[in-house]
Amino acid sequence: MLSLTFPRQTLLHKIPAWSKLMALCLATSALFLINAPVLGTMVSVLVVSAYAVLGRDFFKRGIGLIWGLWPFIAILVIWHVVTNDYAQGIIIVTRLISAVGLANLVTMTTRLDDIIDCLVYVCRPVAIFGISPKSVGIAIALVIRFIPILIDRAQQLSLAYRARSGKPASWRIIFPLVFTVLDDAERVSIALRARGGVQE
Repeated sequence: MLSLTFPRQTLLHKIPAWSKLMALCLATSALFLINAPVLGTMVSVLVVSAYAVLGRDFFKRGIGLIWGLWPFIAILVIWHVVTNDYAQGIIIVTRLISAVGLANLVTMTTRLDDIIDCLVYVCRPVAIFGISPKSVGIAIALVIRFIPILIDRAQQLSLAYRARSGKPASWRIIFPLVFTVLDDAERVSIALRARGGVQE
């Protein structure tokens, strides 16, 4: 399985995975305390600026991942323009950009194996209920891994729809997107079973 980790070492690569994941949880939770459009905008600009600090190549790749959010942002913007609720729209959009931007910072600077190890450790209490902590950890890691793939797939379907109809993408791409995701999930499960499943 390919990794999202950025190949060039940065300062964030040296920070332990558990520290970054804990900081991500706290920072994402703090985003929901922001109720001012100006503050939300400042936070999102700060997050984007962190990419630039880590280098031009890092910035280019990070912004590319955030850019995949444009269909969701477009829907949010249109909705809040229609409802005449601009302030709330800015708050929600900046929260989305900041949350995804922070998550990308962690996944780009942390090896997937390290993330899985942290998740397995955190999920150890579920073993009381007969659930394998490693299975839960790998499942969460797969979700993290496939989010950018899902965004890229949505972009491809949007472009294909526009090329065939001459119109912007609509809700009609949702069903093909879901089917492709289910197909990918089945392929991954077959590959895991072929390799012996999740070894404890």
